[in-house]
Amino acid sequence: MSNNTLSLYLRKKKRERQIMWKKAKANKTCYLFILPYFLLFFVCFILPIAMSLFLSFTYFNVLEAPEWRGMQNYINLILADDVFLTSVKNTFVLAGIIGPVGYIASFLFAWMINELPRYLRAVAVVVFYAPSLAAGSTMAIWKIIFNNDPYGWINSLLQVFGQEPVLWLSNPAYMLVVVIVVSVWSSMGAGFLGFVAGFQGIDHSYYEAAYVDGLKNRMQELWYITLPSMKPMLMFGAINSITTAFNVSDIPEQLCGNPSTDYAVHTVVTHLKDYGSVRFEMGYASAIATVLFLAMLLCHKLVQKILMRVGN
Repeated sequence: MSNNTLSLYLRKKKRERQIMWKKAKANKTCYLFILPYFLLFFVCFILPIAMSLFLSFTYFNVLEAPEWRGMQNYINLILADDVFLTSVKNTFVLAGIIGPVGYIASFLFAWMINELPRYLRAVAVVVFYAPSLAAGSTMAIWKIIFNNDPYGWINSLLQVFGQEPVLWLSNPAYMLVVVIVVSVWSSMGAGFLGFVAGFQGIDHSYYEAAYVDGLKNRMQELWYITLPSMKPMLMFGAINSITTAFNVSDIPEQLCGNPSTDYAVHTVVTHLKDYGSVRFEMGYASAIATVLFLAMLLCHKLVQKILMRVGN
């Protein structure tokens, strides 16, 4: 870059900063109104993330001052913590299945319910979403269904057909499958409601105009009209699915215990809770949280790029 070009670029940036500063001073009252929210966002979100990032480079047991360790926590995570590597594998398997399947299932159910008459649609939405409001009791029901003893519902059915009971919640060969089934079922609540709201917000005149212009079938209608009109809701559903998929921990713990047999359903969040809430090694737990945050951020960026191409 030549000196003249660099000088023009710097003058342009300086002029842009001056314009932005003038606009900020002209709208200072508006900034005063958003100041309470900004402070709340900073204290509750930005500050904890920054503190967690700092603590991830330290040894901190809550009782003593943090002791700087540099990259040692991350080195131990990758090279010395076999349980963490197992939890990473389990988390990515769960996220790779629960996220896409739950996302697509939520969309399809919302699409089908949207085709129902108005009053029937309202009842269907309530019936479909109601189990998500009582997650604790539904986990108890799932545990009864997959109970290891002969009185579990599935084991009772197997015995009717002359089969031996299966240790669904103790045998590593079946535990991950059970957790995936229950997690997919429980992950569709908020995303489902978002998709239903998105369908209701589409202007039906778009469909009429599209058919006049040569639209031929429902699949073209879905790809060229419905999905582009629902991009904000699609993004909301994607973020919800990613967050839910990477934060799976309560369901494996409630169904299979902690630790699970051979760590078959041990996830990164379970590992994080173990070090943060049980062992109180907050520096190591912060390193785990940082790795999880970066993985979620990368997946979010990838999904965002994919969704930007919808309807194009």
